[in-house]
Amino acid sequence: MADADAANTSRTARLQVAPARQEESGQGIARMPRSAFQTLGITEGDVVEIRGKRTTAAIAMAAYTEDDTLDVVRLDGLQRGNAEAGSGEHVEIVAAESRPATRVVFAPAQREMRLQGPTQALKRNFFRKPIVAGDLVATTGQQPVQNMPPDVRQLLRAPAYALTQIRLSVASTSPKGIVHIDENTEVELRADFEEPRDARAAVNYDDVGGMEDTIQQLREMVELPLRYPELFTRLGVDPPKGVLLHGPPGTGKTRLAQAVANESDAEFFTINGPEIMGSGYGESEKRLREVFEEASRAAPAIVFIDEIDSIAPKRTQVPGEAEKRLVAQLLTLMDGLEARANLVVIAATNRPDAIDEALRRPGRFDREIIIGVPDQGGRREILAIHTRGMPLESAVNLDELARVTHGFVGADIAALAREAAIDAVRRIMPRLDLDERTIPQDVLEDLCVTREDFLSALKRVQPSAMREVMVQMPNVGWDDIGGVGDAIDKLKEGIELPLKNPEAFRRLGIRPAKGFLLYGPPGTGKTLLAKATAKEAEANFISIKSSDLLSKWYGESEQQIARLFARARSVAPCVVFIDEIDSLVPARGSGQGEPQVTGRVVNTILAEMDGLEELQSVIVVGATNRPTLVDPALLRPGRFDELVYVGTPDLEGREHILRIHTSAMPLAGDVDLGKVAKQTERFTGADLEDVVRRAGLGALRRLGGDVSEVAARDFEDALKDSRATVTSRMEAEYRKMRGELKKRAAEANPIGFFAPDTLEPTRAKKHD
Repeated sequence: MADADAANTSRTARLQVAPARQEESGQGIARMPRSAFQTLGITEGDVVEIRGKRTTAAIAMAAYTEDDTLDVVRLDGLQRGNAEAGSGEHVEIVAAESRPATRVVFAPAQREMRLQGPTQALKRNFFRKPIVAGDLVATTGQQPVQNMPPDVRQLLRAPAYALTQIRLSVASTSPKGIVHIDENTEVELRADFEEPRDARAAVNYDDVGGMEDTIQQLREMVELPLRYPELFTRLGVDPPKGVLLHGPPGTGKTRLAQAVANESDAEFFTINGPEIMGSGYGESEKRLREVFEEASRAAPAIVFIDEIDSIAPKRTQVPGEAEKRLVAQLLTLMDGLEARANLVVIAATNRPDAIDEALRRPGRFDREIIIGVPDQGGRREILAIHTRGMPLESAVNLDELARVTHGFVGADIAALAREAAIDAVRRIMPRLDLDERTIPQDVLEDLCVTREDFLSALKRVQPSAMREVMVQMPNVGWDDIGGVGDAIDKLKEGIELPLKNPEAFRRLGIRPAKGFLLYGPPGTGKTLLAKATAKEAEANFISIKSSDLLSKWYGESEQQIARLFARARSVAPCVVFIDEIDSLVPARGSGQGEPQVTGRVVNTILAEMDGLEELQSVIVVGATNRPTLVDPALLRPGRFDELVYVGTPDLEGREHILRIHTSAMPLAGDVDLGKVAKQTERFTGADLEDVVRRAGLGALRRLGGDVSEVAARDFEDALKDSRATVTSRMEAEYRKMRGELKKRAAEANPIGFFAPDTLEPTRAKKHD
């Protein structure tokens, strides 16, 4: 008997728990090092028993390459909950046998969900996967990850049960212990919610994407003090009392706080800012005190204050006494937290500057963590979370979607997935009989979300940070613009290349251009070029007119510009296009009744483009036909690095433009666009469009409503009525200007107080 026990002990592997990768969430696998496989005497695909505070089961898989020398087992959030073991804790792993179940009962683990329908899809979803009564499991419609043995891939491959991932609790199994569903198992689905045994059913770290570093920081600040308060006692320091999460709306601040509470096994108390406000004298403070007292009794606990700016605004800026007393009460409560009370306060806001500064010091909110807009890798993770339970068509490429969703936060990506799903449902609507309450099984089988559904959804969902300034993504490409080949080449080099391939610039140690000034005669296609740039670079596009930024109120114009650049940074990569920029940033010190506001605006734009805050992946494009009026300080490298002349097209360019404008026009056989191009010397793109329009009108006038094509004579008549808007004198002036602009920027004296030749101060006139 003793020998048997000894043999059994030697067959146990003790490993430290670590989180699995996002894409493996809900798959029910445990990734372990080779040494553990040898200790247990098992192979990949075998069933193992995981013993934490509770026992659960999983399919054993080889560790990731980087983990193979470490004694860690990678488990997803649901399995960590099933074993009641947090990241960093140790579990024992034993080889196990899974028996076929005669009966398994599932129930929804999400409060707002009622389920009904055939259990066949459920049976397929969990076919041959090991489960234990009391476990939380998840349906999944995605294909398993690539680096798996074929038999395990076959085991994990399951058609979708629904469009979203559904979490279910295993209410009971017969027989008890580790079982699996086979062809003979009877599966029952209860309609009503069953309170999950573990809070991780709601939200865990697997449900928060794109913020690995943030999670690590929060775990240090929150999990460690709650789980191991003795560490801080030994070090002789007080554990942190509070963490302030701030960042744009929709980035996942509230969700992250819930995940931390669930993973750290702490009681979670929520204070929603406005709910705490009472009408009676002292009522608000009383409610706040009650929450903190309740949390202290339930320790370890987390008090989460959402939208803290609404209950703790700057006391100097609020007129009401009630708000000031509430702020004072919160300060007192946070100072009154006993050092070892095992209570942590997490607050979230998207307006950190509106919070009373007394809260933003160590001892109250010890650390402030910025949760920003996710980068491409983060967006890929969030997309994987929101499409986790979706039946995706093979053509859906999440990497491609992550690349084109610039500026999207978690909430926007959730909306994108939902819109794509609605498109998929819209396709099968004709096959549904609305009188019947159930959906036929074959219709459910055919339901899948395609790449076209996502592309269609992208047209309807825009980044939330861009709502106020969103311009429809331009549909003009390089091919739609003719006669400006040199300008296109410069813009490709300066904008498209750094936005699409920033790594190359980093390798060479050079910075991309920050700004481009497109100048040239009116009608040559400057605005069109800016639109094409944004489309081809796959960037967000903010278009601003000078009139939108100038205000009669003192300081308002500068604030508008600061807000514009802050928004552009938050939705980077972004092209900011300012049309007719000469009216916004005229040369300072030119006198002649220059309004003060334009001087301040110029200073603000200079500071934004070349100030302390770096413009990362934000490119400013200005357009003007009067570049000599623009303040010279803007024309130096570091601000508008490239001055791009957009002139009148040459013969080849004119023919190209005519082809673009006549692409949808039925032309008669005698129309020679090359001949028309020769007759339109100095015509701009706008002039050539006018020629085509007049030719069409001429044909309509000549033949009436029966017109079927436009003839050469219509173009000849149109040319008689048209003229070039650019004169030879204007062209000569622009040519002269091209050489002088850079020189002028170099010689420019920003002070505007010294005489240009002597650099000596001019004498101020005496006034009697």
